[in-house]
Amino acid sequence: MSFIENIKLKAKQQIKTIVLPEGSDIRTLQAASIALKEEYANIIILGNVEQIQDMAKENNIDISKATIINPIESENYKTYVQEFYELRKAKGMTIENAREIIKDETYFGMMMVKQEHADGLVSGACHSTSDTLRPALQILKTAPGTKLVSAFFVMVVPDCEYGENGIFVFADSGLNEYPDADSLSEIAISSAKSFEQLVGAESKVAMLSYSTYGSAHSPLTDKVVEATKILKQKAPNLICDGELQLDAAIIPEIAASKAPGSPVQGKANTLIFPDLDAGNIGYKLVQRLAKAEAYGPLCQGIAKPVNDLSRGCSAEDIAGVIAITAVQAQK
Repeated sequence: MSFIENIKLKAKQQIKTIVLPEGSDIRTLQAASIALKEEYANIIILGNVEQIQDMAKENNIDISKATIINPIESENYKTYVQEFYELRKAKGMTIENAREIIKDETYFGMMMVKQEHADGLVSGACHSTSDTLRPALQILKTAPGTKLVSAFFVMVVPDCEYGENGIFVFADSGLNEYPDADSLSEIAISSAKSFEQLVGAESKVAMLSYSTYGSAHSPLTDKVVEATKILKQKAPNLICDGELQLDAAIIPEIAASKAPGSPVQGKANTLIFPDLDAGNIGYKLVQRLAKAEAYGPLCQGIAKPVNDLSRGCSAEDIAGVIAITAVQAQK
């Protein structure tokens, strides 16, 4: 069974409701149809009801089981406006501005999740990451005990003996540009939890660098060394190591040579990149050259499940992220 098939099976065990604010994008409607047909999530689509229904009909997309809501016509619109005003009035929000902002489908969708009228949200097919995460942080805020929000990809590499049968988490590959040592440790802790929740196996974390165990010295390697020390202090029971080059992290024979005694033993499945350049380039290389499935950027550290999408995503990609978001909502 593939990774995403297993995720869909998990989602079916406790059906959750996922809101899709990009009802004007045909890929969103196609993904909603997939999720509803395969029965792993309830779906709410936001936007102009008539236009959404017409688009679905014209393209032979069955969304008859979806709930379609136009924010300004919703019975909850005024309640959400008032709640958003209360949340943001200390920041200068006025009730007039709140009325305008909650007309936006993404903000309205976040309020649905906040008020538990939906369990999670998926957006980003036609919006930037900031357009998705700004309302998430304003309305849902960070999860208790979490210092920062970060983004990760689940990478499923075909015919791969490394990682967890070819499955890895790559982080941060979508959000934090230049995390310092403490931030890297936080990303690692969140990523380990995400790996275990979604993959169902023990996380083994590698703090990646261009150096292994002091083979090179620079401010770049020093940051990863410090991050590893902080991580081991914060999470003493976590299997982790660093600084490690990629080959020493995932290939046991090379780990035995370059990093003898490493607790990871060349079996890392959760890869923490030193900055966003490395993380983003790394996931795209693996996706394109190894023909890997790349699910993300998925978010961690937000109080409720919210996931971003690449604007180049397919309907099948969105359907997969819907399933992942539904599983995240089960915790």
